[in-house]
Amino acid sequence: MFWLAFGWASNLLAIWVTSLIFDGVTYEDKFWVLAVAALVFLLANAIIRPIVILLTLPAVILTLGILLLFINAFMLWITDKLVPPFEVNGFWTYIGAAIIIWLVNMVVHAVFRPEQREAHRELTA
Repeated sequence: MFWLAFGWASNLLAIWVTSLIFDGVTYEDKFWVLAVAALVFLLANAIIRPIVILLTLPAVILTLGILLLFINAFMLWITDKLVPPFEVNGFWTYIGAAIIIWLVNMVVHAVFRPEQREAHRELTA
């Protein structure tokens, strides 16, 4: 359960930072839109992304993983369509936003390391 809350908070921060960097990423300056977009993005990455990666696995291998960037942008597009007040405008904005979200999530996970904390908690329990 902790990973769900951690992932939501991490995505919330990542989408917020992305909206500061790109003018094409907007959420009408309402926190609830940002919160719902982060939750939808988390669920899209948890449910839809593995299926898309599996279906496109040969192309992912042939492009040496570059296709994963476009899959991440596609998850952002799904979030955009499911949360109407959340908007991402333009193909390159999707690609840039996917990169920024990935970078912010990487930094957050490196700093807080939720997997290590859960493993430590299981060892001490």
